[in-house]
Amino acid sequence: MTKELARELINAGVHFGHSVSRWNPKMAPFIFAKRGNIHIIDVKKTLKGLLIARKLLAEVVSSGKDVVFVGTKRQAQKAVESIADKCGMHYVSERWLGGMLTNFRTIRSRLQRLQQLEVMQEDGALESESKKQASRLKREMRKIKSNLDGIRNMSRLPGAVVVVDAKKEYLALREARKLEISTVGILDTDSDPDTVDVAIPANDDSIRAIDLILNELADAVAIGKTMASTRPEPTQRPRRIRSKRPGLARADKAETETVGAAEETPPKEETPTATAEPAQKGETEQREPEQSTP
Repeated sequence: MTKELARELINAGVHFGHSVSRWNPKMAPFIFAKRGNIHIIDVKKTLKGLLIARKLLAEVVSSGKDVVFVGTKRQAQKAVESIADKCGMHYVSERWLGGMLTNFRTIRSRLQRLQQLEVMQEDGALESESKKQASRLKREMRKIKSNLDGIRNMSRLPGAVVVVDAKKEYLALREARKLEISTVGILDTDSDPDTVDVAIPANDDSIRAIDLILNELADAVAIGKTMASTRPEPTQRPRRIRSKRPGLARADKAETETVGAAEETPPKEETPTATAEPAQKGETEQREPEQSTP
């Protein structure tokens, strides 16, 4: 399978890099040789990066997270859209808006606005508006749909971002790194491999090469979905139900102990109250004159 894939990639021209004057020195480990004025990419490194990326995406999808495919250059737009639809994931093919990940709450509000405008169009509410207002609302709907239609169903941050041409999609990679999201990039000889977690050195201007690599990554996403469906659900520990009888027994025991203690303690002697003292004093005063009489 690896030999067949390598043959297909070579036939697609995946090994052709940029001219020598445009290269990035950090891509030196991925360059096989130099032919004339063009760098030749090592196809073994391409296969190695592709296998690592497949494993990463399968693990991410099996954990329940999503993947976003990003390719805004003309050679990658159709491939990104078709691959994302094939594996049921999200994509960005027109323009990467700043803050699409770091300011995801605002992006969700714009998607809600898109749904609202679509409902107005279906109900005929746009036609009831004035001509100028209807034109403005339709233009707003087209703009939001062209930029955010690929992530319409993305309700949370993704687990991985796959980009075509890491040099062009530096904004997406920067936001993903800030949020600690795994990144996979198709890099040509003019890109920086330090900007991605998994680098796939390849010709990012060849439509066939991009299509082959993205198809392999889509297969990994499908495998991850099957792994997630076959993964057993975590068993919950049965909730311990305590019987009320021991509690009642302890309560009865405590009550009998308190009653027994009350019976054993002797009653305290009653002390004369303050009102009884004046009465006793008055009686002594009355008895003294009686004893003095002859």
